[in-house]
Amino acid sequence: MATLHTRASARLMMTPAVVLLLAWMIVPLGMTLYFSLLRYNLLMPGMEEWTGLDNYTYFLTDPAFTAALVNTLLLVGGVLLITVVGGLLLALMLDQPFWGSGLVRLLVIAPFFVMPTVSALVWKNMLMHPVNGLFAWLARLFGLRPVDWFADLPLFSIILIVAWQWLPFATLILLTALQSLDEEQKEAAEMDGAGAASRFIYIVLPHLARAITVVILIETIFLLSVFAEILVTTNGGPGVQTTTITYLVYMQALLQFDVGGASAGGIIAVILANIVAIFLIRLIGRNLDR
Repeated sequence: MATLHTRASARLMMTPAVVLLLAWMIVPLGMTLYFSLLRYNLLMPGMEEWTGLDNYTYFLTDPAFTAALVNTLLLVGGVLLITVVGGLLLALMLDQPFWGSGLVRLLVIAPFFVMPTVSALVWKNMLMHPVNGLFAWLARLFGLRPVDWFADLPLFSIILIVAWQWLPFATLILLTALQSLDEEQKEAAEMDGAGAASRFIYIVLPHLARAITVVILIETIFLLSVFAEILVTTNGGPGVQTTTITYLVYMQALLQFDVGGASAGGIIAVILANIVAIFLIRLIGRNLDR
């Protein structure tokens, strides 16, 4: 009886926080869903009308949507590939004892604390600028033609910028997991004649499987909403080569002032993000059950 009373009291005390959290999540989502069913343009105030699913049809059949979906998948996939592989290599390096390891770890983690807008400006004006950038200076130093990154390789340039920001996160998670590995296992394998490659494949990599899955899940959720880097560097161009679903919604809402169409795009983006999240969560669940 006392246990039931304690549980009831705990639920009663938690109720305000839970209600506030649900309201904070559901009210904006409900308003977005409502606006997505209207023909609502800020340039035509007072002329809103019910359109049903027309906004969804328009958004999904827009040629820019297919390009934006492909760009979003390429961006997420490219950044994940660079950060997971690069983070694993950096974690293996930082796990070794050497002089100044603390300073090196600090420098490796530092990019994660730089704001996306600042990071994009640094890469655009100081590194990738076709005339005054560091990469252009290095190209001329070796007698090569400088690359106009944002004109010739726009999406790849965005992937590099975003990967530079998220590489420290992957490194930190993988390094933490790597340091929890029992050294006796590696020493026993070494005594049995296993080489460095065999120890990595059969001992280190299986131990890091859960950490890698967590990195992929968390990064994917955030990478689906990459926006500032695109706005600062390419504005979704040239054409739609760097337009993602998030940027397409922004263009619909704040450049064309089409609140209804942008709301429909936002709902579609939420649905796609949840599909990806559910798939990755199930993947993590299978790994944790092993």
